Amino acid sequence: MWVSLRSSRSQQSSSAGGDERGEERRRLPKLKNPTKFWKNRRKQNHNHTEDSEVDGVEEQREELLEEVSRKLILREEQLFTQDCPSEDEDQLHKDLEDLKLHIWMAVDNTFTSPSSSGQLDVLRSAMASVQQQEVQDRRWMETGPEDRFPAWRPLRCLSTHNALLQNMVESRLTKAAEDESSGIDGLSSPLKREVCHLGRRVRDDLLTVARTVKDCYPANMDILNIYAALYHQRFSARLTELASSGLGVDDCSYLLFWVNHCYPHDILEHEDLDGKIKTACLGSLLLQNHLNRLENQYLTHKEDQVKLWLSTALKKEEESWLNGNMPELIDSYYFSPLAVDVIQVVNSFLTEFTCVIRDQSKTQRITAHLENFLSSYKKSMEEFVRGNHGNAHCVIKAHLVCEEQFRDYITGATGSLSEQQRRRCLETLSALRDCGYRYFTCPIDVQLKVCYRDLWTSVWLDGSLPVVSCLLDSLSRHLRDLTDLKPACRQSLLSVVHRDVVLRYVKRMMKTRMKSREQQGGGAQRMKEDAQMINDFFREGGCSGSFWLGEVLSSIAEVLHLQDPGSVQLEMVSLARTFPDLSDDHVSALLSLKTNLSAADVRSIRKSVEENRLFDVSTNQSPPFFSKVKVKWINNKINKMGL
Repeated sequence: MWVSLRSSRSQQSSSAGGDERGEERRRLPKLKNPTKFWKNRRKQNHNHTEDSEVDGVEEQREELLEEVSRKLILREEQLFTQDCPSEDEDQLHKDLEDLKLHIWMAVDNTFTSPSSSGQLDVLRSAMASVQQQEVQDRRWMETGPEDRFPAWRPLRCLSTHNALLQNMVESRLTKAAEDESSGIDGLSSPLKREVCHLGRRVRDDLLTVARTVKDCYPANMDILNIYAALYHQRFSARLTELASSGLGVDDCSYLLFWVNHCYPHDILEHEDLDGKIKTACLGSLLLQNHLNRLENQYLTHKEDQVKLWLSTALKKEEESWLNGNMPELIDSYYFSPLAVDVIQVVNSFLTEFTCVIRDQSKTQRITAHLENFLSSYKKSMEEFVRGNHGNAHCVIKAHLVCEEQFRDYITGATGSLSEQQRRRCLETLSALRDCGYRYFTCPIDVQLKVCYRDLWTSVWLDGSLPVVSCLLDSLSRHLRDLTDLKPACRQSLLSVVHRDVVLRYVKRMMKTRMKSREQQGGGAQRMKEDAQMINDFFREGGCSGSFWLGEVLSSIAEVLHLQDPGSVQLEMVSLARTFPDLSDDHVSALLSLKTNLSAADVRSIRKSVEENRLFDVSTNQSPPFFSKVKVKWINNKINKMGL
């Protein structure tokens, strides 16, 4: 086509005559009818079926606008540096206008067939033309006032291009909002469908720009961020209108879902866009005052929902207890679905929350209701335990399982609860667990008091009264009733019983008065035997986490057995370093059993223990033990004696 146009211009110039400059102009193409031009171009490409001819047309099309622009600039340079007829100036202006029209047609077709190599070639050539014309604008702006100046300069192709992009974006989003042809399943309201259509259009067009269109533009134009800013502004404007229209809770949460999650994460952080778009410059789709109002509306509604659900769940559970219902047996142990149901509901609220609310610290408004629920749950269980209910054994076993499940959840929920909330929740759960444990251990405590009366008596020392053997036989009968308690909970309860057995043993020992070395030696030997029996009993019962309690008894027995003050001192220092909660009161109580030590020996040992304690107790992993043994009376007595 361009060949025929060149021939026509050449014939006209020859008939009029011309010099060398006219001959050059005769070789420059003119764009007079852009509609006819594109129609003829399509017809030409359709009629040429041979591969070589098609390739030639495509190559010609790729460089078409860029070449036309270059030649028009050359004509302009020649026209305004030499004396030329006025009609040539008019013709050049018309040709430039035709060129601009073709450029804008190419830009306007950006999203018509973005994967077409021919369309991309035209757009690439069009943008090269824009760059050429921008350079020419600057060249004319730098000329002096005495020089001839084209009336059409500056063409401002770049600013026109950007305005065209803005119109294109507004048009495409308007059409997307009005599009009802593609149904969206599961979206119940017109607002949801409109927002989804808009969001999809933004995503698809930005991906098209990132994947294909941006390669048609010079890198310094940063076309992806130009498009991103235009789509952001238009999308933001429409969402602001919707946010101001008075939304129901469902539409409110969906709008927040797009503003705080879908747009910033699923679109701007898409693998093809992440790191390429200057998201910090875009900001949020909604201004902070709109966001705060919508988020408060959403949060208030969700708080009411979770509060109502939790209170209803606990009320139904309480009614089941009080009506004498038995909990389910699953895998041979009693189970209540309360904890699982509560955790699932709270998790569903929090999962939705993370996608709807930007400030994740506001989750504490939801988890505060979980904290309140646990407190009410504990009080209900304590009240139930105080009553005389025939199903208490089974109910408490089921809810010890609930306590374990809640504890695991609270411990692992690092992103939802504040540290203060987590601490308070765990304290509440500990109180709930201890309430259940006491129900089972109170009868055992009574048995311990009865059996331990005979410790440190002559019949215990000489072995004629097997105190610990009798105690363990009694414990075995009590613990048979725990076979339908979940194994993990049963093991935890056995650890508590093991600790109580050893605590009672040590408390009884510290109230004993031994006078002779023989009594100390015999008592030490008996303690070691008792410690071994107690450990074996709980090991056979499946309790593997409390064997350190046997070390307590063995260490105290070694203190009783040793007679040399220096050896006693070393053993006491070792005991204090192993168990940092061994206080000076406890040291005094243990030394009071060593009647053969002088006052100076006692003072020296106490001083050495104090000087050799671990300063950083966190390095020691031994659980607290001696802090549960109250012996202040011993220290007061020793102080009165001047020790």
